[in-house]
Amino acid sequence: MRTPRLLPAAMALVVLGAAATVTVWRPWEGSADATGGPAGISVSRSQCGQGWTDAKTGRQTLYLHNTGDAAAEVDLVEVVSNKVYGEVEGLGPNTTAPMDVQLGAGKYAIRCLIEDTDPITGPTVTLTGADEGGPAVVAVTKNDMLPLVKKYEATVARGVADLATKTDKLRADVAAGNLTAARTDWLAAHLAYNSLGAAYDAFGDLADKIDGSDAGFHPLEKGLWHHATAASLKPIATQLAADVRALQQDLPNEQVDPNDLGLRAHEIMENALQFELTGENDQGSGTSLNTALANLNGTATVLAILAPVLKPRYADLPQVQKWETRVRALLTAHQNIPVNKLDRTTREQLDGAVGELLEKLAPVTAICDVRRS
Repeated sequence: MRTPRLLPAAMALVVLGAAATVTVWRPWEGSADATGGPAGISVSRSQCGQGWTDAKTGRQTLYLHNTGDAAAEVDLVEVVSNKVYGEVEGLGPNTTAPMDVQLGAGKYAIRCLIEDTDPITGPTVTLTGADEGGPAVVAVTKNDMLPLVKKYEATVARGVADLATKTDKLRADVAAGNLTAARTDWLAAHLAYNSLGAAYDAFGDLADKIDGSDAGFHPLEKGLWHHATAASLKPIATQLAADVRALQQDLPNEQVDPNDLGLRAHEIMENALQFELTGENDQGSGTSLNTALANLNGTATVLAILAPVLKPRYADLPQVQKWETRVRALLTAHQNIPVNKLDRTTREQLDGAVGELLEKLAPVTAICDVRRS
């Protein structure tokens, strides 16, 4: 599994009881110099939320103007419920950014989250009117996420212990020259690694050593399925087992970032779609679909641990479970079949089901994003 990329696309907030989404502005998607754009709502330590003078219900674009000297994040919150209706990230000094929102009647405020400063909530603005409010999410706090992270870290520790046992057996097979057994045990160990899911970004350089394109599992796979000698594969298998043991030893010193759990729930399967369902990662074993199934297991583990946060916040969670079941059935039915051997109908079914699952998983990131309040 390759280290995922942070997605440059806009993320989404999810409304309770519906599947609608609202765009969240990101700084790399374009910005306007504060002096050249429209007059904005002030963002600073001394004037947070000042200038919201045309308050109204309905669909609208607010302009946030950073008049301070430090970068800031900005949330639009409903005061009573603390639901977040919109957010802007990475708003630099002397910069203006748009926030597109749909607001119903209620009491709202701008919350400024400025570097090295406690959160500041601006004046309460009361809106009246018949328009319905749009998407919002109940903010998740670090206290909400920390118990879930601890639970996940314990799960990962058990998974890495299992991985170490499997890579030791793989190393012993290669050392003994039993490459038939080594091919079987390579698959078992590789699937154990890929089922770890959301933890892999916490593995640092060891992730590349264990499952990089030119180290660990992948060159070993290429050799095992392309008639390499046991003598040539022994150093690779020995190093792989040593790196996994190093990971196991270092694991108590590593931490999973709370924001990674929600982010990886989507990115694990995005990577599976890009690298496994295309066959790009296949070095000869023809087991890309097995790996994708292990990725799905990793995603399912993350979702199960996130359930206390997601169930009261994400009305489309049953749809996630529906499409997870559909993808699981397809992958299970076609294990051990190389991707390039699948018929066109099966390929389309897999791509479509994984695409639907990814669409339903996308809001999990924003829902589980830890927010200061």
